[in-house]
Amino acid sequence: MRLARSTGAGGGLLIVVLGLWAIFIPLLGPYFHYGFSPDASWHFTTNRLWLDILPGAAAVLGGVGLIAASRRLSGVAGGWLALAGGVWLLIGPSLSLLWGHAGAGTLQSGIGLPLGGSDRAAIEMVGFFYGPGALITALAAFAVGRFASRPGIVSEPGYSEPERLVEPVGDEPVVRRGGSRERLGRRGESAGRAPVAGEAAPREPAQRV
Repeated sequence: MRLARSTGAGGGLLIVVLGLWAIFIPLLGPYFHYGFSPDASWHFTTNRLWLDILPGAAAVLGGVGLIAASRRLSGVAGGWLALAGGVWLLIGPSLSLLWGHAGAGTLQSGIGLPLGGSDRAAIEMVGFFYGPGALITALAAFAVGRFASRPGIVSEPGYSEPERLVEPVGDEPVVRRGGSRERLGRRGESAGRAPVAGEAAPREPAQRV
């Protein structure tokens, strides 16, 4: 079923922006001493790939899918892809403890050591993972529900609305063609319609004396 393009455009655009942030902040953050070790800009590591770049890419692709979606199925699929990226941003730092070999504590897990003290570490955790992850998850869940519940408002190609007879006005029935109404005469001819070539003109009703 076809839906309006505006169904997922707004949320999809925000998801794309948040996904790009998740991808590039670990690569650009060290310019401002904002991030996790190693403190080197454009430094690629496996942890940054799994915990930042891949979930951010999933969010970007899902957001683009939401923007371009004109059918229910494609919109729901884009929303679920973005939702997976947002959830992974939320749980990735905790799951990285499974392969992290640093000392005890979440801040020394697979994501690396935070740059700066405890105050900056809190801002870095929220800015890298929990903030974008929560926003992407919320927006994607809302978009999925919107695509799943919104009725189709765009007709299929080649579809035309049939004529529907509504209540007569007096003794003249009214036919609705699409969005217009047309009043018929007693024999079904359209009132005021000009005859076409080869067609006899409609007869006027006889006047009673």
